[in-house]
Amino acid sequence: MAEEKNTKKQVPLRLSASLYNDLMKWAEDDFRSVNGQIEYLLTECVKYHKKHPKKED
Repeated sequence: MAEEKNTKKQVPLRLSASLYNDLMKWAEDDFRSVNGQIEYLLTECVKYHKKHPKKED
């Protein structure tokens, strides 16, 4: 299972030029690559989603 956690998948991603530029500036501020910044943001969003699941009516 540890091997699966360390395996990275490649995912093609299309972004608008303006979004990419904003991510690039943010990544530079955080001393990350754009790819690292996207991975960090997605990881944080998934953590938040797991802690705050949607409540069904």
